[in-house]
Amino acid sequence: MSVSRSLVRDVIHGALGFALVSIAAFSVWAFAAPLFRHAGGELGMYAAIAAVFLGLSGIALGPVAGGAGRFYRAFLPAFFAYALIWCVAWFGLKGRAGEWIGAAAGCLVFTIISMRMLGCMRGWLVAALALFVLHTAGYFAGDWAMYDFWLADRNAKIPRPEAAMLAKLSWGLCYGLGFGAGIGWVFHHACAGMSTFKNER
Repeated sequence: MSVSRSLVRDVIHGALGFALVSIAAFSVWAFAAPLFRHAGGELGMYAAIAAVFLGLSGIALGPVAGGAGRFYRAFLPAFFAYALIWCVAWFGLKGRAGEWIGAAAGCLVFTIISMRMLGCMRGWLVAALALFVLHTAGYFAGDWAMYDFWLADRNAKIPRPEAAMLAKLSWGLCYGLGFGAGIGWVFHHACAGMSTFKNER
């Protein structure tokens, strides 16, 4: 990855690219949730959603790491660990506590693994904080869009099935924008730091 790529460009690329991936992943929840009632339940649905994220992210976000192959090498283990930690926190604690702890621990581990795989740990704490802020802003914006907008009483005229579908896709959009922006930040920081390190040698 060339250091000529700006942070803003990578953050925007990450946000828009991961938003598309996230909408595709959340479509599993929006359109196929009933299929999991007798085939893995909620955990099975989360696994299917994670599989979509894992499969499509490199196609959309490869440029922020200098190519899809390099992106996948860092993203796959990092996202798998993030998803596992988030699920443990959610199923173990439920509610806001599970969401906040899952977000904090998941973003921290995601940053450490992805930056280590990319070969540069310089500034990892700042990158982890940026990821946590952007990811969590997107996550809770999606929560608001779902429960306080689409499923709110003022939208009672919208048929419930359609409102629920739009609510889930809106959450996917917001989550993808926030998390993707954070991923763009982390990968830019790691790749630019690695390039700087090489130039200094």
